[in-house]
Amino acid sequence: MTALARIGLAAYRWAGIIGYPAAGLVLRARAMRGKEDRARLSERLGHAAFERPHGPLVWVHAASVGEMMAITALMRELRRSQINVLLTTGTVTSAEIAWQRLKNEVIHQFVPLDLGPAVRRFLDHWQPDLAITVESEIWPSTLMELHQRQIPQILVNARLSDRSHARWQRHPAVAQSLFSKLSLVVAQSDVDAERFRDLGAWPVTVSGNIKVDTDAPPCDQAALSTYERQIGHRKTWAAISTAEGEEKLAAMVHRALRASMGQLSIVVPRHPDRCDEIETMLVAQGLTVARRSRNDAVTPQTDILLGDTIGEMGLYLRLTEIAFVGRSLYQGGGGGNPLEPAVLGCAVLAGPHVENFRETYQALVRNGAARMVRDAEMLAKGVHYLMNEHLVRHKMADAGMEAVQQMRGALTTTMKVLEPYTNPLTVKARLEPQQAAGE
Repeated sequence: MTALARIGLAAYRWAGIIGYPAAGLVLRARAMRGKEDRARLSERLGHAAFERPHGPLVWVHAASVGEMMAITALMRELRRSQINVLLTTGTVTSAEIAWQRLKNEVIHQFVPLDLGPAVRRFLDHWQPDLAITVESEIWPSTLMELHQRQIPQILVNARLSDRSHARWQRHPAVAQSLFSKLSLVVAQSDVDAERFRDLGAWPVTVSGNIKVDTDAPPCDQAALSTYERQIGHRKTWAAISTAEGEEKLAAMVHRALRASMGQLSIVVPRHPDRCDEIETMLVAQGLTVARRSRNDAVTPQTDILLGDTIGEMGLYLRLTEIAFVGRSLYQGGGGGNPLEPAVLGCAVLAGPHVENFRETYQALVRNGAARMVRDAEMLAKGVHYLMNEHLVRHKMADAGMEAVQQMRGALTTTMKVLEPYTNPLTVKARLEPQQAAGE
């Protein structure tokens, strides 16, 4: 490590120590804005809500809902081997989904802030045998503390966006110091693997994207039946995982097609907490809005079904065969995940800015399952065309499901390369008494 890197990392550690006393105030302010769970703020400071169970324990960190759902199958494989799993996430939404779907299988805690005192308190209590992080979460204090305690840290389904890679490249000595402390990186693609090697990680292997191996998102069948009955024979399309500004474009598309198509537009923002302002914007444009959270009925006069609930993407996508995937029309968005609409038989549309899922979109486009649009006008033309050309729409949907099937296998590859770390824990689990998660 160069002197400059040592100084930079030391400054980061000291800043965390000095700033720690103010962390509680920051967390309370975030809780007032709905960004934190007020009842569980102490977890963000490293305090545990449960006793550590007996036996081996793997700490799995997934920043948000998408990462958590991607890693669910891997966590269940660990549990089948009688290994305790501590899952940490960073968002209120992900915590709610974890409680709904995994409460009897893993222990869930909010991830501690990357401040020395919080990280040390967290690790002192949980004493994980192995730490697995999903995708691209690199926290210096946590990484250095794990390394000092000789706890292997593995990055799975790892990716580095263009922006993140460029940012790390501006500080090569710091990157080398941190990334070299990773015990293993399991990258999504050859491009990602090369980027991690460039920054100092070793060894690095490639698995593909484990999100492809996740099951189709679940659905409330009663709600689906109700909406299908209310929608009747109306045509539909969905704009999902939208970022700020894309809802306004979805409204433009709806107004452009309404006279000729009479369609229902389904809008599902990436962040449901923005839905009040989104509804205000839609109503101001003369559109009639039904909100899922209010159980509003979809009537023949309803223009927009606003999907403002958590964990119901499977419901919204089953109501349509055309899905525009957001965070893709504006520079820096990075693109949303097209796998869920593809696996549920939707023709996929997206903007040009999809670097976070570049290889996935390339595979879908190559198979004829996805089409890229430049702006609202091109999006409106694409939606109109697919609504009218049912053979083309169904061909794209079939191609999407086929492409997903071809991309599967990343989970098996990941579990295989993890065996040198997990097999000893499996043996240890058989020799030590276990406790159920959360006891």
